[in-house]
Amino acid sequence: MKLAEALAQRAAAVRQVEQLRSRVVGSARFQEGEEPAEDAAEVLARTEETLDELERLIRQINRTNSSAIVEGGGTLTDALARRDVLRLRHSVVTTAADAASGRGAVRQLRSELRMFSALPVAELRARADLLAKEIREVDTLIQRANWEIDLIED
Repeated sequence: MKLAEALAQRAAAVRQVEQLRSRVVGSARFQEGEEPAEDAAEVLARTEETLDELERLIRQINRTNSSAIVEGGGTLTDALARRDVLRLRHSVVTTAADAASGRGAVRQLRSELRMFSALPVAELRARADLLAKEIREVDTLIQRANWEIDLIED
């Protein structure tokens, strides 16, 4: 199985756990004289099975990510960390540029004090563009690796 398939199965398992949780909550209590919509104990047991499968998948994915070498020489885990930090960095830079540009601020009267930017907005926007490009490149590398790398089996 390819890593991408395992990632899709993990996402499906997480969704299924949430659905099962909702079903357990809906059937956990019922009014006297009525029957619950489902057997809460049975649904809870299915939830446990799904969680066991999810744990197995996560272990396999993590082992694969930490041992798979991708283009550039690092592991897939390194690339994931790089992408996460680039996304945060991009968010900080764009937020700073928005704040410095006064986005959303309107001066209503001429007598109001003028606001000045403490940061170079154009430079921040250019840096944000470069960061966005780097995010796309790292993300493409990760997506390619996900479809090329075989999942490490238990």
